[in-house]
Amino acid sequence: MGKKQMLTGALAACMFLTSGMTALADRVDAVIDKPYVALGADLKESERAKVLELLGVTEAELKDYDVVTITNEDEHKYLDSYLDAGVIGTRALSSVMVVGKEAGNGINVNTNNISYCTSGMYRNALITAGVEDADITVAGPFSISGTAALVGAIKAYETMTGEEVPEVNLDAANNELVITGEIVESVGDPEKVEQLMALVKQEVAEGAVSGSEDIKNLVKQAADELEIRLSDEDRDKITGLMDKIDGLDLNVDAIKEQAKDLYHKLENLDFNFDAESVGNFFTRIIDAIVGFFQDLFS
Repeated sequence: MGKKQMLTGALAACMFLTSGMTALADRVDAVIDKPYVALGADLKESERAKVLELLGVTEAELKDYDVVTITNEDEHKYLDSYLDAGVIGTRALSSVMVVGKEAGNGINVNTNNISYCTSGMYRNALITAGVEDADITVAGPFSISGTAALVGAIKAYETMTGEEVPEVNLDAANNELVITGEIVESVGDPEKVEQLMALVKQEVAEGAVSGSEDIKNLVKQAADELEIRLSDEDRDKITGLMDKIDGLDLNVDAIKEQAKDLYHKLENLDFNFDAESVGNFFTRIIDAIVGFFQDLFS
């Protein structure tokens, strides 16, 4: 498997988490502390045993869990709009456990044998999808891309809540994982990119910006604050994503509650977005030059 195929496939593993869940704390019918497991249909017997070991479940205990099976056809159904069919591949191997928790738990993600997507990248996209208070584990039988994970989350959610995630949230969350992965490849620092995406998303959700131009200015100022060098293409990608997120009904307090450690770090930045100062930077330079010559020859 080539590097690009491995990395892009791993993003699909990440995206699996974004698609299938919403807030559990507000649901009187949510089953707290009862695990939901999604297993790749193409796992061999030895691979299945390894995955269950990584998930902390024995074959005997599995009968007490809600279990769904994910097929490669399921993967293509949900992922073909985001990834090339050749990248998705022909085998469903990744597996996931989702455990609903009490309010205040936040989102906690652990990965095993998922080679690319970080826990923080998962968590950011999960927040966009509307997930609250859940412990999530993703595992592969060996180091793999993990494309089945996306579909696993969808089915786990439907089993757990009987509801579907709104398409707009699903699209934005999946888009976020793809773009985050691309920016990480470009920048080379997953933690800083995670912080950048969270910081920009927070400002957008709070209504600090309106329109693509303000969002692009916000992305530039946030990247400067975090000392991240973005290309014009990277800024455009993030801007397009945040345009989508701007249309979602995201609860800012809930966003911060689900990733307290991350947003505490962001608050310590003392970041204050000034749309006018960033957007009019070049205008002010020109005005200053014109004013200088006017004074010189007056």
